[in-house]
Amino acid sequence: MSLTQDLVALIRGRDIEPAHLDRAALFVLDALASAWAGSATPVGRILRDWAAGSEFDLKRRALLAGALTHITETDDLHRASVTHPGCVVVPVALALGESSGASGARVLGAVLHGFEAMCRIGAAVGPAHYRIWHNTATCGPFGSAMAAAALLDLDAERTRHALGNAGTQASGLWQFIEDGSMSKHLHAGRAAESGWLAAELASYGMTGPAEILEGRKGFFAATCADPLPEKILAVPDSAWQLALTSIKPWPSCRHTHPVIDCTLDIYRRLDGESVDDVNIQTYQAALDVCDNPQPETEYQAKFSLQHTAAIALLDGAVGLDSFDENARRRAAELRGRVHATAADPYRSAYPVSWGARVSVTTASGETLTESRKDCRGDPELALDGNGMRAKAIGLLRHGGLDDAAAERLCDSVLALPSATTCPPLLGDLLRHAGLRRG
Repeated sequence: MSLTQDLVALIRGRDIEPAHLDRAALFVLDALASAWAGSATPVGRILRDWAAGSEFDLKRRALLAGALTHITETDDLHRASVTHPGCVVVPVALALGESSGASGARVLGAVLHGFEAMCRIGAAVGPAHYRIWHNTATCGPFGSAMAAAALLDLDAERTRHALGNAGTQASGLWQFIEDGSMSKHLHAGRAAESGWLAAELASYGMTGPAEILEGRKGFFAATCADPLPEKILAVPDSAWQLALTSIKPWPSCRHTHPVIDCTLDIYRRLDGESVDDVNIQTYQAALDVCDNPQPETEYQAKFSLQHTAAIALLDGAVGLDSFDENARRRAAELRGRVHATAADPYRSAYPVSWGARVSVTTASGETLTESRKDCRGDPELALDGNGMRAKAIGLLRHGGLDDAAAERLCDSVLALPSATTCPPLLGDLLRHAGLRRG
C-alpha cells in the first residue's frame, strides 16, 4: 500500500453530512467572490486580455479562475499545511460540475475531497519546504486531482494514478516575493489545471507512480528536507480539513493577520494620540515571507508586516485600497518605526497557531499591547454565514456586480446543497472575464 492509496481510502471512507455541504458552500462562495474581485485588478486585467485572445478548453478555464481567485489575497488559508485550497479546488469542482450537469451536492462533495487531499499532503511537507516552495502550488495538484476524480467517477486505482501524475507536476517557487512579480497567481491556476489533467488522463488509463510521495525519487525526496509523512493519515476521524481552514477578513498575506488584528484593537485605544514606536513579536515564517519595511508595489505591501501594522494604526481599517501607492506613501514614515522579531510563544506554536504580539509606544510614553494566539477568521473565531456573505458581497461589488446581482449570486451558491444541477457560476465569471468559449 502506498501513501496515496491509503489517502484515497481515508477520504472516500468518510461520511458527508448536510452540515458539511452547507459549510463547503460558504467556501465556494468565498473563492468565487475572491475571483470576481481579482478580475478587477491590474493583474486580473492582464489575465482577462489573455483570455479574450485565446481559445479555452475546460481545464484552461480552471487555470484562469484559479489565478483570478488568488490575486486579492482574500482567499482561504489552511494553517497546518500553509496552503490556499479554495483557489485550486473550487474552480475545478465548479467547471467540471457545470459541464457534466452534476448536482450541487456532488460538486460540494468534490470540494471536500479536494481540500482534504491538498491539506493533508501540505501538512506533511515539513517547514523547510515552505522556505523555497510555495505549498499552494506544490500540494495543489493533489487537491485538484482528488476533486476531479470524484466528479469523473474514477475508481480507487485510477484515483491513485491521478494523484501520482498530479504529484510529478508539482512546482512553484517563492522567488517572486523578492521583486513583487506576479507568478503567485500562475501557481494557483496551474495547480488547478495540472491536477485536473492528471485525473482526466487517469480516466483514459494513464498510470502514475504509486509512491509519488514517499518513493526514493518522489515528492518528499525531491522537495522536502524534513517531511512529516505521518501527517497524511493522522487523525482520520478529525473534522474535514475544510472546516479547519481559515477565512481571511483582510486582503493581505495571512501571516500579517494577527498583527492587523492586534493593531486595529490598539487603534481604538489610542484615542487619536500619535505613535512613536511599534514592536511586533511573531513566528519565523511570518518574517521569512513578510519582513518588508519598504514595499515598493501593492503586492509587496500585502506581504509586509510593517505596512499592515502602520496602515491599520493610521486608518483603523484595512481594505482593498490599503496597499496602493497613496497608502504606501502615507504609511512610509510610521512604517520605518515598526520592528518585527520572532519570539515564543508564537514561534514554537506555529503552524498550529499563527499568532503575534504588538506593542505600541505613544508620544506620551504609554505602551499599549495586544496579543493573539488565533485571530478573526480562524476556525476558533470563525466568521458565521452572515459574516462570510457580507465579505462576499463586498468582493463582488469590487468585481463589478451591483448589489442585486451580488445577492443573487450569493443565493445561488448557498443553494448548492439542494441544487439538482450546478448553475453556471464559473461560466458567468469567465464570460465577464472575456473568455471566448466554454
